[in-house]
Amino acid sequence: MLTASDGRRELAVLGSPIAHSKSPVLHATAYEALGLPWSYDRAEVVPDTLRDYVESRPADWRGLSLTMPLKQSVLPLVASLDESARLTGAANTILFDTDAGGGRLLRGFNTDVPGIVRALAAAGTPSARQVLVWGGGATAASAVMAAAELGAEQITVQVRTPSRAQSLIELGRSVGLRVQITRFGEGPATRPDLVISTLPGSAGSDGAAGSVVRGEEVARAAADGVLLLDVAYDPWPTDIVKAWSLSGKAGNGHANVLSGLAMLVHQALLQVRIFVTGDPEIPLPREASVLAAMLTAVGLDASGRPL
Repeated sequence: MLTASDGRRELAVLGSPIAHSKSPVLHATAYEALGLPWSYDRAEVVPDTLRDYVESRPADWRGLSLTMPLKQSVLPLVASLDESARLTGAANTILFDTDAGGGRLLRGFNTDVPGIVRALAAAGTPSARQVLVWGGGATAASAVMAAAELGAEQITVQVRTPSRAQSLIELGRSVGLRVQITRFGEGPATRPDLVISTLPGSAGSDGAAGSVVRGEEVARAAADGVLLLDVAYDPWPTDIVKAWSLSGKAGNGHANVLSGLAMLVHQALLQVRIFVTGDPEIPLPREASVLAAMLTAVGLDASGRPL
């Protein structure tokens, strides 16, 4: 395990756009709580500039967090992947490690999958049988794997173009799940007990928010208080959440919604584990207090909801 005596380490979150990212405040809070003099910044990086950025990092760099559109582009640069990254074909965390000869070795991880599971458990949803996922990109693949860990029996994935999401069917098979791909507006065969939106926060600008939420089955789920995890968090509320809340009012007046900020905190804690210990399975010293500080830093309570 690394300690403060190892000196400063540099880290950053990469993506485009990246100015809105809450990762710097989360990581800075964690390293301060751990007494580590580490620096964590953000950088605007696109797939065409990713390799140059990664290969130009000096020796004091410890790792990188990756957001869209880099989670898949980074795969050719890494020497190894954890199981979640390998199965989903997406890595959101890169650890700068060393090989037997002392050279730099890049290891890739996907903390989105356990981040979703941990955030849902904290919000009171440790399991789900029927899961509906909106969107078919890299985060949707993480949502499919997370649903498997939640004990799901079936997943419906709704997208604009089903032919572009066929890889999720094979991913589902690899983790023992049946995945059905449908278009937005086509309701799932069975009412879900959990909905995960992986669409951008502005997805409603072209009518997507209305089309996915107006379906009879989905509107009933909203009215019944089924939990919606929207992985987006800026701007908030998203168009999806606004539409979901309107549907919820038609039932019991309650919209059960969890912001992607909760997922971000829990996956960031696992990134901190990786950067500090080299292993996402090894807890941090005083981890409960570190997590509490991270949640507070972005205005969330222990359940992941606003303070």
